[in-house]
Amino acid sequence: MTSEKAAGRGMRERMTPGRIVVLVLGVLALIFIFENTRDVRIRLLIPEVTMPLWLALLMTFVVGWLCGRFLRRSRRR
Repeated sequence: MTSEKAAGRGMRERMTPGRIVVLVLGVLALIFIFENTRDVRIRLLIPEVTMPLWLALLMTFVVGWLCGRFLRRSRRR
């Protein structure tokens, strides 16, 4: 077997369905970011900030992810 065939087979073995899904989601996230670059005004009680829409959504995602991790960890104890 040549080294090119072995390299091709190794690449196919590494591309699991889960990795393909992550790759597709990453590409979709980049498309979302590039499509939503306009600034939005966000108001949280008193302060009002202006930031790109994608950044506001990313921050919301991170806060939700952190809350989920916290709740999952506290449930294990």
